[in-house]
Amino acid sequence: MPESMDAIILKDVVKSFRKRTIRGEYTTFKSELLRWLRGKRQSRDASLITALRGINLTIPKGKTVGIIGRNGSGKSTLLKLITGIYTPTSGDLQINGRISALLDLGAGFHPDFSGRENILINGIILGMTRAEVRARMDEIIAFSELGEFIDEPVRTYSSGMYMRLAFAVATHVDPDILIIDEILAVGDEHFSKKSLAKMMDFKRQGKTIVLVTHELGTVERWCDLAAWIDGGYVRRVGKPSEVTAEYREAISLAEAQSAAFTPPALTEGGGALPQVPSEALPAEGPVRIQRVQLLDARGESLEVLSPEEGLEVRAEFSVEGPCEDVDFHVRLQAADGRTLYETSTRREAVVLSRMPNPGVLRFVVERLGALGGDYSLVVSARASKGESSGRCAFRVVSATEEEGVFRPPHRWLVEPGANSQAGVSFEPGTSPRVEVG
Repeated sequence: MPESMDAIILKDVVKSFRKRTIRGEYTTFKSELLRWLRGKRQSRDASLITALRGINLTIPKGKTVGIIGRNGSGKSTLLKLITGIYTPTSGDLQINGRISALLDLGAGFHPDFSGRENILINGIILGMTRAEVRARMDEIIAFSELGEFIDEPVRTYSSGMYMRLAFAVATHVDPDILIIDEILAVGDEHFSKKSLAKMMDFKRQGKTIVLVTHELGTVERWCDLAAWIDGGYVRRVGKPSEVTAEYREAISLAEAQSAAFTPPALTEGGGALPQVPSEALPAEGPVRIQRVQLLDARGESLEVLSPEEGLEVRAEFSVEGPCEDVDFHVRLQAADGRTLYETSTRREAVVLSRMPNPGVLRFVVERLGALGGDYSLVVSARASKGESSGRCAFRVVSATEEEGVFRPPHRWLVEPGANSQAGVSFEPGTSPRVEVG
């Protein structure tokens, strides 16, 4: 039978927990035994809490997958199923490869044992032999940077020291699949960079990484796929920039409509978010944004561009009623949701006379100037009676090593000093030109 190309496969996986409520009365062993014998066990009322409601998810080998969702949506329960801490109530779960996990800070460590002893114990638990752990002991200790504390009881460790030791062990046992649940948020900047470098090395080796995080920017920059868990279901799986953009929009919509919206199928951890189309938010104003596209100078669809290229945002709309006070807004967002630039027809004194129906709004940018990264453009039609919005995502690829968000036009100039006769000026990408004064 050929080896599966998928690291993790979940089919119709359901996970429920038994919830018990006990009446406020004193009991003894004798009274409990009598209840059992008399068939009166009903004083303990058992009910089920369903955390996952039929998960279908396939994680390919060698991919880094980010799991996102609100608190209580089932993300951590899903990871504990994958790692074997929980077993499914129903459904099929298939794991192909050795798993190492970072789920809870210091989980699996014995507080009275030293860091060195815990390395040995955890390495064996994760499937290594005693000889293999001893062979990698020095490498693990060096990576953790615990120094002389490695022989102290781990109950004396700070949270950062716990994290360093846990991460060092989990990443040095040669796993095929690495599971991480928010733990990398703990630690200083130096170790965070070191951890990221280790993760990049894992990616280059073709390891599978599953990461649960609330840092959407991390998912967009670092993951190959994103899976959105909502109300115990998989809401969407796809390109990270698209999944996180839709998730942000749904969160914003839920917050804006919290007073009027009644969520369907409420779960124990919170209700499902309202559905949001991938290209447009629900239309409520008199002008409805139907579709937003990004075009190049030739009028062709554009998804990737360089900092020096221009672009055109094309928003198709329809008119559903009187719209004398409509105002079009255009907002450029970074991958983490920050607004980098926003303007509107009202701010720039653009006169909107007769609105065609249907119509097209064109917003032309001669030169974007943004540095490499993932971005989105949001177009909104705002009026006193409501607002309708749509978006499009794109990526900027830059050949330069500059840092920041945008690349302004510039040149370099080295001028002669008081006792000098020559200066040098040149523009980026050109050879220096000597100017003789």
